[in-house]
Amino acid sequence: MVEANAGDDADAADGGTDGNRRADADEKTYDGLLGAIPYAFRSTRSRVFRSYAVVGVLAAVLVAVFMALALVTLFGATAGARGGSLTLSRAFYMVVALFLVGPLLAPVLLVARRHRRVGDRKRYDAWLGFAGFVFLASLYVGLVVAVPVANQEAVTGVLAPLIEVLYALPSLAGLIPPVLAAVLIWLAHRFAR
Repeated sequence: MVEANAGDDADAADGGTDGNRRADADEKTYDGLLGAIPYAFRSTRSRVFRSYAVVGVLAAVLVAVFMALALVTLFGATAGARGGSLTLSRAFYMVVALFLVGPLLAPVLLVARRHRRVGDRKRYDAWLGFAGFVFLASLYVGLVVAVPVANQEAVTGVLAPLIEVLYALPSLAGLIPPVLAAVLIWLAHRFAR
């Protein structure tokens, strides 16, 4: 009886029982965006999602770096100009960066949130991994559609007819594939639960 009480006192001195410590550890599984990425990678059992977590985060970092460099170039080119449409174009760069990086990181953040709140579900993770890869592919397709006519090159090979069709589309049609793929990420989140 004395030993049990001594053990209880030791647990109380350490901050509670093992169950309480595990609950505290679960509460603090990650802290913000930078902690959610490795947490989602570690906590999933889906290989598809793990591969997307690596590729998607690298793509998001590259997009962020390219957009930052483009913004610096824009600042350098318009350093002597005053506000107006130049300020609007600077803000537009930031909006485009958010619309690209947000969906790239969304599957990773959604999986981290789901694992923290509900637990592991391999099917959910796999569906979000697939949806993330579809979004990456849609960015490429959108960029091919948006290539200006002056920069289009003659294409040969198996994909030549497809590339020619994409080149023939108006530049604004390049927005459609990423928007549809972002909606697919949301649908995967809603229906794979």
